[in-house]
Amino acid sequence: MFTGLVSAVGQVLSVQPGQDGLTLEIGAPYADIVPGESIALAGACLTVVRQVPGGFTVQVVGPTLERTRLGTLRQGNKLNLERAVRAGDPLGGHLVQGHVDALGEVVGVHAAQDRRLVDLRAPGAVWDVTVPLGSITVDGVSLTVNALPASGIIQVSLVPYTLEHTTLGALVPGDKVHLEGDVIGKYVRAFMQKGASELGS
Repeated sequence: MFTGLVSAVGQVLSVQPGQDGLTLEIGAPYADIVPGESIALAGACLTVVRQVPGGFTVQVVGPTLERTRLGTLRQGNKLNLERAVRAGDPLGGHLVQGHVDALGEVVGVHAAQDRRLVDLRAPGAVWDVTVPLGSITVDGVSLTVNALPASGIIQVSLVPYTLEHTTLGALVPGDKVHLEGDVIGKYVRAFMQKGASELGS
């Protein structure tokens, strides 16, 4: 479980294809990371395989490659990182599972006084559970939905701190991002669909 509060921006040190997917070596400022630990890479929950000098490695297997853009990573790319929440840690963002629901696409970036507005095209799996002022996770960052300006479009507002301390400040139209819909919205949708199915049977 995560909260969508990025603790570091890591860098891809190497990408090693193999029979079981990809092994990624990530540079990160975590001196105490251990094998078996869960960590979110741009919002995708993965397991640390081993610690290496200045970072760690993870293995990305078929299902994750199919649902994310991790297979397109190259040496030097940057990623938002978050370690799994521990008992007693503050929950400053929102409940994030680290399960990428879909890939979104940046379709607009607009300056607005002291913030930046980003419009994202979102597939139905995310759009259907999104409400204005609700929560959404974009590349691992917990954000508040600013508006729903058109069908299938989700607008988020990026404050200066987010622009400076995450990878979202570099987004431009055409970029693909990991999207995770609000977990509460997903449960509500599932209950409603189940109820409708039972009423119709």
